[in-house]
Amino acid sequence: MDGDWSDNEPIYRQLRDRAVALILDGVLKEGDPLPSVRHVAAEYRVNPLTVLKGYQQLVDEQLVEKKRGIGMFIKAGARSLLFAGERQKFLVEQWPRIYATIQRLGLSPHELLEPGAGHGASSGFPGEGR
Repeated sequence: MDGDWSDNEPIYRQLRDRAVALILDGVLKEGDPLPSVRHVAAEYRVNPLTVLKGYQQLVDEQLVEKKRGIGMFIKAGARSLLFAGERQKFLVEQWPRIYATIQRLGLSPHELLEPGAGHGASSGFPGEGR
């Protein structure tokens, strides 16, 4: 996780989304602990309550479980649950805008899949590297 924050979304939501990306990428696996609230707050210079609110969203989504006095851990099945939910969210919320842009620009599938297409992007992740 880096400390660059977007003004488009609350920081707690961005923290939640970054944790989700780490789970989907396999960096955080089932049973792994989340970094402590204090550690994340200090590292990214944010209020611990902001980190806690982001973590609480993960708990509410049943992706993470709290173990009193020990910390928060990735629940079994979290990655599978995320794949289903995040894929659906992408198809409903993001894909229609992306598809409309592709149509508006007249891009072909070949252009989109061509190696080096969009070679100005830094990391391939939206919002990163700006």
